[in-house]
Amino acid sequence: MSLWAVVPAFNEEERIEATVAALYKGVRCDRVVVVDDGSHDATGERARRAGAAVVALSRNGGKGRALRRGVEEVLRGGAGVDVLLLADADLGPAAARLVPLVQAVREQGKDLAIASFSSRGGFGLAKRIAAAGIYRLTGRLFASPLSGQRALSRRALDLAAAFPAGWGVEVAMTVKAIERGLDVIEVPIALSHRETGKNLAGFFHRGRQCGAVLVTLGRLAWERRRKALGEVAR
Repeated sequence: MSLWAVVPAFNEEERIEATVAALYKGVRCDRVVVVDDGSHDATGERARRAGAAVVALSRNGGKGRALRRGVEEVLRGGAGVDVLLLADADLGPAAARLVPLVQAVREQGKDLAIASFSSRGGFGLAKRIAAAGIYRLTGRLFASPLSGQRALSRRALDLAAAFPAGWGVEVAMTVKAIERGLDVIEVPIALSHRETGKNLAGFFHRGRQCGAVLVTLGRLAWERRRKALGEVAR
């Protein structure tokens, strides 16, 4: 059995080395796969320097697309992988604190463990929309519905097929896991990473994130309605 990590990264040259190092030394990952999502800086080079296997995408396609590509790499080369850890590239040394997620899968038998933590930046609108939408679809209320720090069991890896390309990936992953009867848990962890500020760039980022979450929730609701209509027709 082995532990692999997938880290989607876009223009994260300042923190990617520290993140990879923390995953190797702090979490004791057997392999870290960094998916360089069309970065314009030295993200890929610095990830390699830290010991990561780097999958370089020719253009930026969004977090969900990068995660799908990373999971494909795991399925190709990690036959003995029993836990897959997903981590944001900007965590830096804080990535070492993700050990409880791995323990939740290995020791408690969970299929999807999500890091729950409070953040000081941003505006919280996307988070509230995501939490309300997931609750409406599943009846489960999550404190950190958009947390990108997650551990998946081997049988949860096929969730990657349902990942949308962009920022709605965490919402889709959570809803699909619950729909499939997988065991999902939130694990409180003290984390810190770069927050989006209250400036023009921050407004633009949050706006795109809210839009992606709303589109993902709408698609999930439509899929459920279409399935229900199909069952009634039969």
